[in-house]
Amino acid sequence: MKTITINVSEPVYRDFQEYARAADRSTSELIREAMEDFRNRRMRPRSSIRDIRPLSLGSILKPLDRHDDTLGDMLNDIRA
Repeated sequence: MKTITINVSEPVYRDFQEYARAADRSTSELIREAMEDFRNRRMRPRSSIRDIRPLSLGSILKPLDRHDDTLGDMLNDIRA
């Protein structure tokens, strides 16, 4: 682990100290976690399946009715 020195405003550091005390954690642990969170969200964001836009595959060939069993059809295709 790398030791660093940073300058932060007194109110920000005080807030971290108070939160750390209430959560029974160290201030440095919270700051490390905050830095890791910033890194993951801003510097190395991961894409999510929720970010993928739906793809249009054209028009419906045959509308489904209440008797259709698409899961059964898919399973039968796999087993065949």
